[in-house]
Amino acid sequence: MILYKDTLPSGKHWSMKMRRGTSLRLIDKTGGANVGVLFYNPESLLERYNAPDTLKCQHTFKLTKGHCLYSDMGRIFCAITDDSFGWHDTVCGNSNAAMVAKKWGKRDYQNHRNNWKQNGNDAFLVEATKYGLNKQDLAANLNLFSKVEPNDEGGLTYAAEQSKAGDFIELRFEMDTLVLFHTCPHPLNDAAEYPEFEVEYQIVKSEPVADDDLCKNSCAENQRGYENNRLYHLGL
Repeated sequence: MILYKDTLPSGKHWSMKMRRGTSLRLIDKTGGANVGVLFYNPESLLERYNAPDTLKCQHTFKLTKGHCLYSDMGRIFCAITDDSFGWHDTVCGNSNAAMVAKKWGKRDYQNHRNNWKQNGNDAFLVEATKYGLNKQDLAANLNLFSKVEPNDEGGLTYAAEQSKAGDFIELRFEMDTLVLFHTCPHPLNDAAEYPEFEVEYQIVKSEPVADDDLCKNSCAENQRGYENNRLYHLGL
């Protein structure tokens, strides 16, 4: 059951508290989307998404169905329970104002109103300040719907094949989580024009985590992560 839904065009940002037991479903409505995401514990904002731990404990470079997203306290913010795209970037970081201006020209809200070109770093800062956070609190972020490819020297490029219209990802939240997200371009996107796309987000009720849950049982580290969550919710 959909509890709430809305649509964001490219270059926008939003934030909200996701409750344990709910899922966030993101849908690329037009193709070529990028959704930058950060997670925090709303009860203790010093606890936030940790990209290195998320990758190394699950022995992966990309994120997709079956993976969990970890905090720097070894707890699981959310699990990827469904995913049609299959590759989401968590190493390339964010676009900034200088990068966007160099690629697509400088446009600001004061002079161009809704035709301006926002960047990921400033988009996160706008949302972060609503909760008393600042630039020092911006950890390495996810880039959902964006695939990057390594070469033999370890350099990364924005893949030619990106998400298509209708691609989706669903995140099941295992603890209350403050979510910041934006729809600004991926930092490696070299499109001739500032990317234009729409992303729908839906908040839905989650099914309880079953004993044979894919995300919980995909590796021993995730089982320990779920145990950390269980102890956290017991207040231990």
